[in-house]
Amino acid sequence: MNNPERNPSGATPERKRTTGRPPSKVPAAENTLRILKLLSSKRGPLAASTIATTLELPRSSVYHLLGVMEQSGFVMHLHEEQRYGLGVAAFELSSAYSRQEPLSRLGRPLLANLVDKLGESAHLAVLHGRDVLYIVEERAKNRPSLVTDVGVRLPSHLTASGRAILAALPKSQVRALYPNAAAFSSLTEVPEPISKYSTLSAHLDQVRIRGYSTEHGEVTDGFGSVAAAVTDHLGWPVAAVAVTFLEEKTPEEKWPALAARVIKVAGELSNRIYGRLEG
Repeated sequence: MNNPERNPSGATPERKRTTGRPPSKVPAAENTLRILKLLSSKRGPLAASTIATTLELPRSSVYHLLGVMEQSGFVMHLHEEQRYGLGVAAFELSSAYSRQEPLSRLGRPLLANLVDKLGESAHLAVLHGRDVLYIVEERAKNRPSLVTDVGVRLPSHLTASGRAILAALPKSQVRALYPNAAAFSSLTEVPEPISKYSTLSAHLDQVRIRGYSTEHGEVTDGFGSVAAAVTDHLGWPVAAVAVTFLEEKTPEEKWPALAARVIKVAGELSNRIYGRLEG
């Protein structure tokens, strides 16, 4: 029995659609990239017919391009679902992106400028499992050293950076990361540490309302932090920008002003990595 998602032969020829796009000098290459970009923007695999309709391309062209990409490993065909998703070669591109550290390179000058303006230390972190991994640290002059050095991992639910990222994730994803009490840990003795999912969920709700996260000595006694998520073009969190300071020298009424600066930098970095446009 023929698979309608893989064998368009015998189908009625389709009329070419007009998209209003200027003609490309290399249409096959452009359309290949458009298909990959579409697949990467979705939460799950797509049918070839959906790809053709969404991109306004002839189905025969889409089948041909998908076949070539499948042979090269950039897409895979899910036979039972009759849909196409990203393949291992696409994942390898993502791994290469990580190895080349473009996020660190893009973020470092923005953080350095933030530190110059605020006089407080700043860092950039990404989510790694249930931890945050610090990839950039910019220490302010005459400020004490922090534990958030490059390469350090800390429990995300205890850090401002981690909370900013978790708050930007779907609640179902957060629940999957914290299925039980064993997923929680504490680094210091604090009055009410986050040690269960209901407490974490309530805290993240407040982060979503404010637009930034906070930390009150959960990692290091006497140090506070504010952080904001860096998001991609789908609004998915890829990192967080944070500023850390001595709480005794920065009263809590000044935290919103610091947070506004952090949010601005996070937005700038989001745009630099092809994030969602502001406005």
